[in-house]
Amino acid sequence: MLNDSYKILGVDEYATDREISEAYFALRKKYLEERFAEGEKGNEAAKMLTKIDSAYDEITRYRRERSGDSQSYSLYKEVDTALKSNDLQKAQSLLDSFDERTAEWHYLQSVVFYKKDWVNECKKQLEIAMNLEPENTKYKQTYERLNNKINAQKASYSQGQSAQGSKSAQGHPQGNFDEPQMGGDSCGEFCCRLAICNICLNCCCNCR
Repeated sequence: MLNDSYKILGVDEYATDREISEAYFALRKKYLEERFAEGEKGNEAAKMLTKIDSAYDEITRYRRERSGDSQSYSLYKEVDTALKSNDLQKAQSLLDSFDERTAEWHYLQSVVFYKKDWVNECKKQLEIAMNLEPENTKYKQTYERLNNKINAQKASYSQGQSAQGSKSAQGHPQGNFDEPQMGGDSCGEFCCRLAICNICLNCCCNCR
């Protein structure tokens, strides 16, 4: 997987070609020296040489095939920077300037929507990104973790509702859980916010 190749070299997908080459040759130098070590250290170094060679080949091949999209890479980098500084207007303006809306475009758009508290739209954009590139590890893990957290929040809410019902039966006042939460959103949507907050901050807006 391409994402794994970036991780092996210790760079992210927004790294420049020069940064990728520098990371590759630094690692190669390191493991070339260590491969002559005795025992497991030497064996591990030999394995890592194979891994970094494969990773570098995969990344450079992919970028050559998409060399016509070099401008898009630059724009994605700008969107990433705008999101980190919480400049949503600039991020949205940059996204609107794209001619082609790729999976990464929808992924970054989901981050913008999250920061605007547009939970449903955020989730839809994540789903589109995953549908366009179903084998993309980043999108799959983000979506899976999102669903896990939403389910956990719903379970926690259900337990709290049951506890409140028990208190009401004993003469304690019962809260109205049908009341809108967080400025008019339902509890389910609030749960989504909590979930996406953790995920987007960790997985997108790192954004590395």
